[in-house]
Amino acid sequence: MRRAIDERLRRSAGPYRLPGQKARWMFPLWAPRAETVVLELLDPESCGVVMAAHEGGLWTAEVEGLSAGDRYRYRLRHCGEDEWITRPDPASHSQPEGVHGPSALVNHAAHGWSVPEFTPPPLNELILYELHMGTFSTRGTFDAAIKRLDHLVNLGVTGVEVMPVAPCPGKRNWGYDGVSLFAVHEAYGGPEGFKRFIDACHERGLAVVLDVVYNHLGPEGNYLRDFGPYFTNAYKTPWGEAVNFDAAGSDFVRGYFIANALHWLERYHVDGFRLDAVHAIYDRRPVHILAELADTVDEYEQATGRLCHVIAETHDNNPRLITPTSAGGLGMDSAWSDDFHHAMHALLTGEREGFYADYGSPTDAALALEKGFAYEGQYSQWMGRSHGAPAHGLAGETFTIFLQTHDMVGNRAGSDRLAALVPMEACRAAAVTFLLAPYLPLLFMGEEYAETNPFNYFVHHGDDWLVQAVREGRKREFSKFRWRKEPTDPQAESTFLDSRLDWDKLEQPRHAAMLALYTALLKLRRENPALKGCDRDGFHVLQGSNASLGYTRATPDRSRSVCVIANLGAEDPTLLMPPSAGETGWRLLLDTGEERFGGRGALLPETAGPGGLLSLGPWAAGVYEGE
Repeated sequence: MRRAIDERLRRSAGPYRLPGQKARWMFPLWAPRAETVVLELLDPESCGVVMAAHEGGLWTAEVEGLSAGDRYRYRLRHCGEDEWITRPDPASHSQPEGVHGPSALVNHAAHGWSVPEFTPPPLNELILYELHMGTFSTRGTFDAAIKRLDHLVNLGVTGVEVMPVAPCPGKRNWGYDGVSLFAVHEAYGGPEGFKRFIDACHERGLAVVLDVVYNHLGPEGNYLRDFGPYFTNAYKTPWGEAVNFDAAGSDFVRGYFIANALHWLERYHVDGFRLDAVHAIYDRRPVHILAELADTVDEYEQATGRLCHVIAETHDNNPRLITPTSAGGLGMDSAWSDDFHHAMHALLTGEREGFYADYGSPTDAALALEKGFAYEGQYSQWMGRSHGAPAHGLAGETFTIFLQTHDMVGNRAGSDRLAALVPMEACRAAAVTFLLAPYLPLLFMGEEYAETNPFNYFVHHGDDWLVQAVREGRKREFSKFRWRKEPTDPQAESTFLDSRLDWDKLEQPRHAAMLALYTALLKLRRENPALKGCDRDGFHVLQGSNASLGYTRATPDRSRSVCVIANLGAEDPTLLMPPSAGETGWRLLLDTGEERFGGRGALLPETAGPGGLLSLGPWAAGVYEGE
């Protein structure tokens, strides 16, 4: 099994240093469209090496005397053509001069890991914090981000989800325009900077989940089509050419992406992946590429003893995604529940534009809480068809829920965070509902202290036509929502700078109070036996009048129970309190109206009897424990 993993890396994952004393490097390349390939070595002095051709469009060259950091590129002549083209390595590990420049060698074995045997928390104990490396700190680098990791530990999250780090044009980008998928964006600190960041996370017990994009590549600096049939016209994605996972030549293409995942696991020690928009990964082969990826990750876990969590981002509400491959599923460990976000957001804000037209009632939020998906086959007004399928019997951690993400904030005309749309009281009530539910919670950077700076969409393309196309595309997309605000200019540097977190807000009482609430809630989730993990066996959702709802959670033996209640509106509803695990009723553990959380005093009674009606003031929320 270990040998098979190594072979995948040697075949598809870029140049590697051979064992021995002579610093020999092997350069593998798949270029079936080439008639001749020359490896151009730019360091220490320029020279060319004609590569050897092998069956299946593979080319190799073995060179002595090279060192990490040496530059190289490939010069190709296509069959039947006289003209030569020069390109960076499609499996480059470093692009120090940008996406159009030469590639550079990286000696991964030279890095000494401080926690080489780190094991991430199991999936049901994972609490993720999504961050964008360029805006998480003022400097926007891995090293600067390390200085904020203790904040995350004190907050109580157990893992960071890092938005894509593959090289993009210019210095600033969300990361979904990445190319050179095996490399690390230089503006963040390059390969060594990323390894230092991962090391620092592991030293603090934090898992690192890497956001990877396997459904398309960015438009600028994307040279894969010059080497082989990496893309297909059989399908379309909203962001670029679809990847060829099922047509002629797809065997190697699949191997390239599988090797990419192994590259991050083996050479960077990441602990999992967030797979971007898997609904745009098209594959009609009997074994879907996602199932192949899931099985490969399972094999890696067995060979190394290291856990790896694979989380799929999707809006499909497709339970097959999170069904094991042995049962005919695609084997993802967890999938995003857009329904939870949409239902909560529409209820809190009153927005009904675009896909929010399908949501807005308290019942939608209750359904998303109870089942993981609100839509399990019902008709969707936004889609114009029935949507989703039932997901019975699946564990709570197979659903990833959130109140905010980069998409949900940045893909708005005003890039508004929740704290800029609703009162702080509403944010507090939403946090209680979200953080204690028996699902895998995902926070978006700054959410924990109610950051109000926008998170804009930004790019730094070098092609003027592409910049204009992005501007026009954003306007067309936003027209579906009828937002009155004009979207910010994605290319402007100010759009990027305005998106950085303002850590000075932590010195302001109302923001410090929100941080205190998030920290207290995550401590409850970590320490209260009824709230630990994602067990839904003792989970029951409650729905009161107006926008009030709640749920109970209990220990497996039912000896301890907790009741979470929230009024997600400005009315004064009532909620029928359920039976408790004890004999006398419910005792208040946490009230969002407490002064330490920014409130003006308790909003809920200290005790509540089972079967009694509880009156809730506007945005009141809290946690009770059974007595």
